[in-house]
Amino acid sequence: MSELHKFIFDGLPVRGAIVRLTGAWAEILNRRAANTATGAYPEPVARLLGEMAAAGVLMQANIQFNGALVLQIYGDGPVKLAVVEVQSDLSLRATATLAGGVAPDAGLADLVNTGNGGRCAITLDPKERRPGQQPYQGVVPLHGDQREKLGRISEVLEHYMLQSEQLDTTLVLAASGEVAAGLLIQRMPVQGEGNLAGRANEDDIGSSEDYNRIATLARSLTPEELLALDVDTILHRLFWEEKLMRFVPRQGLSGPHFACACSRERVARMIRGLGLEEAESIIAERGDIEVGCEFCGAQYRFDAVDAAQIFTEPGKQPPASAAVQ
Repeated sequence: MSELHKFIFDGLPVRGAIVRLTGAWAEILNRRAANTATGAYPEPVARLLGEMAAAGVLMQANIQFNGALVLQIYGDGPVKLAVVEVQSDLSLRATATLAGGVAPDAGLADLVNTGNGGRCAITLDPKERRPGQQPYQGVVPLHGDQREKLGRISEVLEHYMLQSEQLDTTLVLAASGEVAAGLLIQRMPVQGEGNLAGRANEDDIGSSEDYNRIATLARSLTPEELLALDVDTILHRLFWEEKLMRFVPRQGLSGPHFACACSRERVARMIRGLGLEEAESIIAERGDIEVGCEFCGAQYRFDAVDAAQIFTEPGKQPPASAAVQ
């Protein structure tokens, strides 16, 4: 069962969280493996996507944003795009698009950033947008200030949070075929609620001895330990000398879980966006329009009758055909 544990250090401006994705992560991998068009992810790609999934849940849990947090990595390697989307209820989905072979020992630079063209984007898309409101997005390159390539997604996100959001953050991430897990330690913003738009005092960034001490302890956790040990054991091993205040863990349907937002109605809107002429052209060539969801593998099929219904005014639509998902 996937679980999220949040905690703070009593009297210190430091907060933390641990996530363990088991059922949700297995669902993502199994759906991909069941897709006969793509097959299972190569191990390095699954590891990258799992670390991104754990990071996405940790970030969404920290900002408590009412909408979708979308974490994307894209670039000039064999992984053209990796996407994780986490909703405010911690439902998540993830997918990666490959355009070439992947070496068994490939790291982040080999997968996405072979020519230093890789980017990381974090988007906050409000659930209920006000008129004229646009999603908030921040984009950073997959290299540091001196253009050195960053070797792990955790380093990319730490760099993003410090440079773009002025929040000191430490991330330990790991993923296997069974578990995707992450530990986040973050220095709390000076003012207001912690969120991606929060700002700390620039003269104060990185100067907290308390944060530095706790971050050093967190970094001593190995990926193997993060994957194998339970949350109680990890917190005790790392912070047994600190006074932790833990919140009620989020588990089951109230915790991280797989869910896909695709639907036949959404696909119909996409087809409507193509225009009647383009839709008719596809049907004339192929007999129907078939769209597969890259996140969950669901297949949606629209024949000529379905297409006519899409482009007919509401109230004047003919009966839908027997085409099924």
